[in-house]
Amino acid sequence: MPFDFKKEYKEFYLPKAQPQIVTVPSANYIAIRGHGDPNEEDGAYKTAIGILYAVAYTLKMSYKTDYKINGFFEYVVPPLEGFWHYPETADKSAFCWISVIRLPDFVTEKDFKWAVETAAKKKKLDCSSAEFLTIDEGLCVQIMHIGSYDDEPKSIILMDEFIVQNGFADDFTPTRLHHEIYLSDPRKTVPEKMKTVLRHPIKKL
Repeated sequence: MPFDFKKEYKEFYLPKAQPQIVTVPSANYIAIRGHGDPNEEDGAYKTAIGILYAVAYTLKMSYKTDYKINGFFEYVVPPLEGFWHYPETADKSAFCWISVIRLPDFVTEKDFKWAVETAAKKKKLDCSSAEFLTIDEGLCVQIMHIGSYDDEPKSIILMDEFIVQNGFADDFTPTRLHHEIYLSDPRKTVPEKMKTVLRHPIKKL
């Protein structure tokens, strides 16, 4: 059976629909930075998603090529994730984001570079915006949000109340951002049943 991050690390990918405190270890990601409305057709966000998956599946299927990755084992490509900065405006075109897909620990920067170059040639796609990014989230509060993306504030209120009650506070910085993990395909799931992990950085008061 291929290694499945969601099943092996349930505490980080399958939380309950009630807030909980977690300490998230450092991990490596394929990442693309950008800004703009994520719903824009043929916009920067959707272009970024296409590049992320092209590189991710190139790495996943590398064992069928002449390029061999040291320590490789078969795995399920982890879910799409996003780190978001929302300016004080309702205009989604002002959103800033880092879209990511987690990498297995055995993937090195050398392997990543090979995958970017290979995906670009095979897919005839400019993958130069993809970067190898290490993120150490540390202490966070998280919750499983069930519903549409526009309804996320309801779950965020629960997280905010929970951390205050337990002696914590939000700890947003330029590098500690609102984090979402997308467990549902919006093309196949009705909005009220979509599952999204929401995670915020926190600190002890």
